[in-house]
Amino acid sequence: MKWQSLQILSFFTEILNITMKLLVVSALFCAMMALTTAAALPAKEASNDTEVLLLTALEDEEAGSGMDSVLFTGEPHDMKPKKQCPNGWTEYCNRCFIYVFHAMSWAQAQRNCDFMKANLASVHTFEEYKFVQHLIFNSTHASQQTWLGGSDAQENGYWFWIDGTQFRYTNWCPGQPSNYYYEQCLQMNFGGHKCWDDAYCTKLLSSVCAKKI
Repeated sequence: MKWQSLQILSFFTEILNITMKLLVVSALFCAMMALTTAAALPAKEASNDTEVLLLTALEDEEAGSGMDSVLFTGEPHDMKPKKQCPNGWTEYCNRCFIYVFHAMSWAQAQRNCDFMKANLASVHTFEEYKFVQHLIFNSTHASQQTWLGGSDAQENGYWFWIDGTQFRYTNWCPGQPSNYYYEQCLQMNFGGHKCWDDAYCTKLLSSVCAKKI
């Protein structure tokens, strides 16, 4: 009887040991699952971050590709700014004009223009002549007699512009040019009609300089 009791006790002890082992194994399994899940979450977040970074990179690449497509269309991306007249000069038909108040001889006036990398002004149309007249009037509030760049000093009767352009348009006053006692330089705003006259080149007048932009 005592022996049977010991066998039963041993049987329950064995069952208890097995149950404890199962509980321990179950607890370990749960712990491992929890750790695995916890470790997996940052990996997912990292994956999301990677996807965001990759998407951003792709968008940047697409934007860069779009920019490259603009750069290689043949459009000049280093366009230079449009040239402008220097301060104090007035633009007209791609040239810059300036009125010089100081009275000088024709040669001195040309030398002064040359110092400013210009020449005494040539005039090629009636509209251009009216522009020069307005330039003078706006500067002086009068129609001052003024040197232009015309001369026939090299050969009497052969008029030329000092800047080398062709001498085609003229606005001579009636009876001019007279070449009276070697009047060989061109002044404007002469007489009541404010037209052209040949004058002594040593005469002291204001002047108009002009140069290309």
